[in-house]
Amino acid sequence: MGLSLVLLGVSPETSPKVLHEAVNEERGMSLQFSRADQSRVTAWLFTIDRTLLTAMFTLVFLGVLISLAASPSVALSKRLPAFFFVQRHIIFAGIAICLMLVVSLFSPRGVRRLALVVFAGSIVAMIAIAVSGEAMNGAKRWIQFAGFTFQPSEVAKPAFVVLVGWAFGEMQRRRDMPALPIAFVLYISFAVLLLTQPDVGQTLLVTLVWGALFLLAGLPLIWVAVFAGTAIAGLGATYFSLGYVRGRIDQFFDSNIAATSQAGRAFHSFMQGGFFGRGAGEGTIKTQLPDAHTDYIFAVIAEEYGVVACMGLVVLFSVIVFRALARAVIEPDLATRYGIAGLALLIGLQALINMGVNVGLLPAKGMTLPMISAGGSSMMGIALTFGMLLALSRGRPEIARGR
Repeated sequence: MGLSLVLLGVSPETSPKVLHEAVNEERGMSLQFSRADQSRVTAWLFTIDRTLLTAMFTLVFLGVLISLAASPSVALSKRLPAFFFVQRHIIFAGIAICLMLVVSLFSPRGVRRLALVVFAGSIVAMIAIAVSGEAMNGAKRWIQFAGFTFQPSEVAKPAFVVLVGWAFGEMQRRRDMPALPIAFVLYISFAVLLLTQPDVGQTLLVTLVWGALFLLAGLPLIWVAVFAGTAIAGLGATYFSLGYVRGRIDQFFDSNIAATSQAGRAFHSFMQGGFFGRGAGEGTIKTQLPDAHTDYIFAVIAEEYGVVACMGLVVLFSVIVFRALARAVIEPDLATRYGIAGLALLIGLQALINMGVNVGLLPAKGMTLPMISAGGSSMMGIALTFGMLLALSRGRPEIARGR
């Protein structure tokens, strides 16, 4: 301390008041230096939500592990090398981790700028697909290049949620800004393009998230009722205009559902697996369903690892959703709060829909289980969702002070 005072130009005979001021100045200089010396990565280490990060990494690891059990038989049935889908899953998992970590370094403003770029690019790509894309399995959803296919709507979803959260936040902060019309335009443009593909499952998902944010923003309940009524009317119109949607819904409500159908086999796998499963690699449903590694991966888990493993996955997704929602409650910035809540609901509802289809509680939707199902586009979309959620939920001084 004495040496520090000498360096500050203070003699030992100086009055206590001056000494106190000199000490405070020294501490301030030290603190300023340490902050200036901090790198972005160091700041990330101290502000990231480690519970969320751990749960997300666990999902990625489990996805690779389950791919080893579910994918080989599907690859062989398609006359591909046994570990074709496993290798692809590992590669995409590595890319997803990198994407998630890079995006998590962004500030809230940086996340919103990234969301704007991603959403705009995805909308342009979806329009191009609608105009000149080639249909695959009766739908036009993918861009093909270099032997790969990419589904722009998957990365558009988290970007859409962040932008809608910003619009609802601005609506309450600035009355002079047409934020509510912006939120409506974002939803209508995205939903219409999804329906032209057609992708009813994704349309339902983004509608539920948009409606939840609409409700959280404190808008009049009469508006909520109007939106809900419009959504139900839209679902009814979809039922009568799209044959495959009508077929899936009719099959769902048919009490004599065929045991040989995908839904029937998936439901049967839960009874076959029991509480602890038949053992890794011992399941048979993966040899019977063409989508065992994607839409019906939860049924494969049930048969081979049992209901206990399925409940473990439910708990893991619940940790991510409720941890994020708890973080949203204390977030003072409304745009960031709605962004966190929307991304958490996006993850939770997608997982819930996939699980509900597998256990027979919902009609077939073609929805993947986040980070568990195979599929590069889906994994990139979820990685972007995870990265944005981690970035928005990072600790900041104003939150630590309870402001």
